[in-house]
Formats: sequence, C-alpha cells, structure tokens
Amino acid sequence: MVGLSVLVIGGTGRISTSVVREAVRQGMDVTVLNRSRTSERVLPEEVTRLTADVSDPQAVRDVVGDQEFDAVVNWVNFTPEQVKRDIDLFGGRCGQYLFISSASAYQTPPSHLPVVESTPLKNPYWQYSRDKIACEELLVDAYRDDDFPVTIVRPSHTYDETMLPFDGGWTVVERMRAGKPVIVHGDGTSLWTITHSRDFAVGFVGLLGKADAIGEPFHITGDEAPTWNQIFTWVAEAAGVAEPNLVHVPSDAIAAADPNWGAGLLGDKAHSMVFDNSKIKRLVPEFGRSTTPYRLGAREVIAWYDAHADHRVADPETGDLMDWLAETYAPLPR
Repeated sequence: MVGLSVLVIGGTGRISTSVVREAVRQGMDVTVLNRSRTSERVLPEEVTRLTADVSDPQAVRDVVGDQEFDAVVNWVNFTPEQVKRDIDLFGGRCGQYLFISSASAYQTPPSHLPVVESTPLKNPYWQYSRDKIACEELLVDAYRDDDFPVTIVRPSHTYDETMLPFDGGWTVVERMRAGKPVIVHGDGTSLWTITHSRDFAVGFVGLLGKADAIGEPFHITGDEAPTWNQIFTWVAEAAGVAEPNLVHVPSDAIAAADPNWGAGLLGDKAHSMVFDNSKIKRLVPEFGRSTTPYRLGAREVIAWYDAHADHRVADPETGDLMDWLAETYAPLPR
C-alpha cells in the first residue's frame, strides 16, 4: 500500500530484511529501529534508520518521539513481558501491530493435517513455542478488552540464502562433501514445509494496513512440503555431492544425546507439518503466485556459503556426536 507508514523493530534478520525490502518495493514509508546500523544484510536506501535498545522503553520513546505509524512490526519479541512493553508503548499510536509468533505453537504433534489457523495451540515440548503462545494470549486479551489492533503472524521454517535448514548447519555440508555420515531424524520421511523469506514477505507485506487482518491470526508458509530425505538430498546436490551418506536416528535418541538438538526436533521438526494457506491467499491474492522450490533455494544457500568463507565454520563437537550416532545407529553391513 503506497505511502503506508511502517515501523519495523529489528529489520535485519533473515526474514525481516526481506519484509523491509518488499515494503519499500511496494512504496511504503519504512522506518527501522534496532541497536546497530551494521549488518551483513543491506537495507534499501529509502529506509529511515533509528538506533535504540528495544529493551529500554524510554530509549525507544526518545528516538520515536511523537510519531504515529500505520503499522508496527516487532521481530524481536519472544516473551509476554516484552509484548506487554509494546502494548504500553504503541497502544493508541499505531493503526496495526503485527506480532511474529511461530507455527511451532500449533498442536504438536498435530492431530489433523493440513494445519489451519484454528488448529489448537499446544506444544508441550518446546519452551520457545509455549512463550509464543503466552504472547498470543496476552495480545488477544488486549484486542478484546482494549481494541489493541493486533495481527498475529505464524511463520513456519523460513530461510534466506544464509540459512541451512538442519541442525548442525555448515558442519553437515562439510561432512557431506567429505563423504562422512550425516544424521537425519526418524526415517526421513516426515513432511516439512520450508519457505523462502522473499516469498513470505509478499504475504506479510500484503497484510499491512488491511483492516480485515486486525484481530486475526495468519500463518504464511510455502505450499511445498518435501520429506527430510529430500531436503538433505537437495542440499547435497547443491553442494556437488551425488550420494550423501544419510544415517537415520530416532528423534528420541538424538534428544537423549543432545537435549538442545532434541528440543527443536521433538517440539517441531520431527513431526510432519503441512499447512493450508487459504486464509492468507484470500486476503493477499498475490501470495503464492510465484514461489521458490527448495531444490532451487538450496542452490542459493550453498552458493552464498561458498562465497563467504568466514561462515563456513564446522563444529567439532557436533561432528563427534554425529560420528557416535552414526556408529550406534547405522545399519549393519550385510
């Protein structure tokens, strides 16, 4: 919407940068507020930059002054305390407040597929998801009781060229290229929705300034849901590896060996997640008309890493754990 005034708190992350670029492309007046002006991700010149620590409400008030915005988007809220701060800061001075929740807040494991916005919110496995649910509940109460103009957005697994899709990151790619075993949770056949940030941005920016989005939740995800075996194989293919050595390990076993890795598996990635995007497409018809298949997205990611040597960092401890898991769970030779 041309001329819409948008305040973006954060704005230089792997999803938010694409949103800022898309909002500028659509002619919106975008202000980005964060703690630093330095970032690997370059924002458009048209963006107004404000510098403040968003955890300091008075500092935010000082730099924002008496400005009001058609939409405020905060990418760095994870707990109810942070959300309460924003309700106090922006109540009465924005036409719309967009909270970035998470699709991991949905019932895990889901009892029905595809997931829709009315799917219950319940994740007993992951504190991150439970905190997002609590944030949503606080905002819904503020909308019902005080007309706080919230729109809730639940991204699923959203990536840009800097993000590999699996735990272990570059360690996995380095091991693939070296012919070493890499660990795939379960049997690798669960379905996983993975979305490029520039595709997500089209749907997200389409919600800005939309009165019909106030008081509503939306997930914004791709329609492609490959298996994890396919995801690993496409990354290997992009890295020039014809036959990756994939070893399948039960998610419970991974969680027992590494609770941090396991939390994200049991609370999210271990379960098939397929989404019905009908709701966002009804309000933003242009969303989904042109999307990036992950087989092509993986090539962008590997090309970026190959061009940025300082990010090609393997973790020896992760490698040792993968070796142990592979030795323990690899099928015996016949």
